[in-house]
Parts: sequence; C-alpha cells; structure tokens
Amino acid sequence: MAKGKVNVFFCQECGYESSKWAGQCPACKTWNSFVEEKIDKKTTKISKELKDIKTFKISEIEDSDETRISTGISEFDRVLGGGIVKGSLVLVGGDPGIGKSTLLLQMSHKLSTSDNTILYVSGEESLQQIKLRANRIGKFGDKLSLLAENNLMLIKGVIEKGKPDIVVIDSIQTMYNEDVSSAPGSVSQVRETTNVLMQIAKGLGITIFVVGHVTKEGTVAGPRVLEHMVDTVLYFEGDRYASYRVLRGVKNRFGSTNEIGVFEMNQEGLKEVLNPSEYMLSGRAKNASGSVIACVVEGTRPMLLEIQALLTRSNFGMPRRTAVGVDYNRVNLLMAVLEKRLGLPLGEYDAYVNITGGIKISEPSLDLGLVIAIESSFRNVAVDDNIICFGEVGLSGEVRSVNMVDQRISEAKKLGFEKCIVPAVSIKDMGDFKGIEVIGVNNLNDVSKLLYK
Repeated sequence: MAKGKVNVFFCQECGYESSKWAGQCPACKTWNSFVEEKIDKKTTKISKELKDIKTFKISEIEDSDETRISTGISEFDRVLGGGIVKGSLVLVGGDPGIGKSTLLLQMSHKLSTSDNTILYVSGEESLQQIKLRANRIGKFGDKLSLLAENNLMLIKGVIEKGKPDIVVIDSIQTMYNEDVSSAPGSVSQVRETTNVLMQIAKGLGITIFVVGHVTKEGTVAGPRVLEHMVDTVLYFEGDRYASYRVLRGVKNRFGSTNEIGVFEMNQEGLKEVLNPSEYMLSGRAKNASGSVIACVVEGTRPMLLEIQALLTRSNFGMPRRTAVGVDYNRVNLLMAVLEKRLGLPLGEYDAYVNITGGIKISEPSLDLGLVIAIESSFRNVAVDDNIICFGEVGLSGEVRSVNMVDQRISEAKKLGFEKCIVPAVSIKDMGDFKGIEVIGVNNLNDVSKLLYK
C-alpha cells in the first residue's frame, strides 16, 4: 500500500465510516453494505500566517440584499424559497426515472431565454440524448451550453473559464476526481466531488444544482455529510408510473423546509399543478363508505386529500394492517384509540388505509380524517361528500387544535364544501365564515354521534 494511504470501510447506504469490516452497519442497520476504500491521509500546510487572519465583529459586517433569480417555474420557486440564490449549492434527489433531469432541463430552458448563462453537465447521457429530451420541452436559447464529461477537474476548468451563472451536474454519482483512488459513485468520490463543487460555488458565486440518486430507503446515496455540505436539499417524490410528482424541500438555508411543489408529467415534460387540492380529488367515488376528505398544510399551502379505509374481517388470528401514504404506526395507534374509547372490535378486522394520489403525509391534522374513514368502513356507512375534517387525535380520544385553521377552511370553501369538522378549541380563534358550516368536536364520541347516530 502506498505511503500516506490507509484502508477504511464505508457503508454504501448511509456513509458510516469504520476502521474494520462489519456485517451490519451500526448506524443504518443495513446488512452487507460495507465496502473497503483507500483514502489519502495527507498533511496540508497553512498557506497564510496566523497574523494575517482577522476576525470581524457582527456589527462591522454590512447587510447585503439577497437577490434571487426566478427559475420561470413558480412551483420550483416556491420550494426554493422564492428563487435561486447566487452562489448556492442545491442537491436534487429522487428515484431513477422520476423526472429529476427533466425538471432541471426545463429550468434551464426557462433561464436560457433570459440573460443568465447555464452550463448543463451530464455524466449519464450523451449530447444527442439530451437533445432528444430537449426537443420535447421546447426551443432553447443560446445561453445554454451542454457538456458530456465525468472528469471533475476538466469540468472545474470549463466552469472557471466560462463562469456561467448556473451549473447543473447530472449526476454526482457519475463524477470522479483523479485525486481519489476509489471508483466513481463510491462514498469517497461523492464526498470529495461535492467538496470541490462547494468551493466553486462559494468562490465564484455560481449556483450549482447537483442531481443525486437515492437508496432503497429513500435517502440520497452516499455519505450523510453530503446533505450537510449543500445549502438546499430537494426530494422529487411520487410514483414513477403515475402522472403526478411532488418536489419537497427537506433542507433550505434560504427558505422554509416545509414547502412542496406539485407537478404533472406529460409528453412535453413536467407541468405545474397550481391547484393541488382539485387535482388530488379528481375521480373521487360518491357515497362510498370508508372515504373522507381531510385538509393538511404543507408549508404555507393548505391541501385537500381523500383518505380511504377498508376494513374486512380477518381470516387469521392476527389481523393485517397496511398503510400507504401515512405512517403505519400512526394508523395502529389510532385504531387502538378507537377500540378503547368507542368500543369498536377492530382487533378482529384487517385494515387497509390509503392516501389517494400516492402523496405521503406526516402532519398530525390527518388524524381526524383517519379515524372517521376507519369507523365509516367498519360501520359501512358513507360520510357526506360535502364534509371535510382536520384535527389531531390524542390517546384519550380528544380532538386537539392544529394551526392555520382559517386557511384550511377557506380552501375547503373555495372547492365547494358545505361542512367542516374542526377541533372545538380552534373555533374561538377562527374568523367568521359564510357559506360553510363549521362544526366543533371535543372528542371521538362527538364525532361518532355527529356522523353515525
């Protein structure tokens, strides 16, 4: 082994580093994920003397106006916090084939018609393949340049020479740094490549978008430090066989991390869905038991979703539970609350819960809709189609308050709903609404009496 190089074992799933091999990663509990890599342990000399380093008081630092560049895609701007921040490093992750490259190529299409110069670097596709995909999107301006290259040092030279405003790297797993001996896509390569790109972004004030693949657990492949190094982490979610896509921000140093953008995939690329509530409710069955509309909030956007539940008597001693789009453990907890507080014998039934459209929701305000859908299916009684609900349910069966009540009711009223079931404690803080009946409930007994008795 060469002098200065040591053998280190990395977990391919989460990036955990160990001095010896292990069958199971102690961090993410994945089996057979450790790979051996050689890394350089070089000592670096300090280029500046200590006397040249100066500290600044916070009062001495001048405020600078944060200028943002619009991507031309309003849903994308919403998730970024209002637009692109100059000199930022943005990581876009998602499943293969979900539309990450298409989204960034559409962004490049919008920006190429303005005064911004864009460099699109692809390590996965040839220039001809990118051109075929670009023809479906539209006519591009002369401000967009394409480069098919994997060598990071060559890419760095092109960026430093041309100094484009925005750079897209597709994808980080295909890039390699000649100074790192491991193969492209390895933990060391991904980490070192991202470090070089971060230095370019901060040093030259160039915004860099990096595409990252995700693992089977849904996290960005490579070390976890990758997400700590970048300024913004966006996840592109959705079923690749369905038409909708959701762009979700999970980290953003320049904006909210709760915003989502909704898109629909068609032949021309990704189309913005400006009214997700109407889109998610399309095709809803009428007068069907086990179905109810709930209102959740993603960031500053209220959104109506249909919750479906199906209960069937179990043929085995242990009933089956399945949850799609909502936490499985949360469904089990709410079913235990229903069984204890309302006396429903749910332990004898298989339960299947689904959030239509495939979107994944973790907000507690979904609880009330879940218990109503489960009880509706159990009793085989349909809930009125003009009713929506929201509220958190506690272990005592109480219905607790949630935030942004006025915005949720306004969204329901806009889409023509006539009744809204809300936590009783939230009524005193809400505004005056006409055209929609607001009903406050204190606990699950109130809800059951209101809908089924």
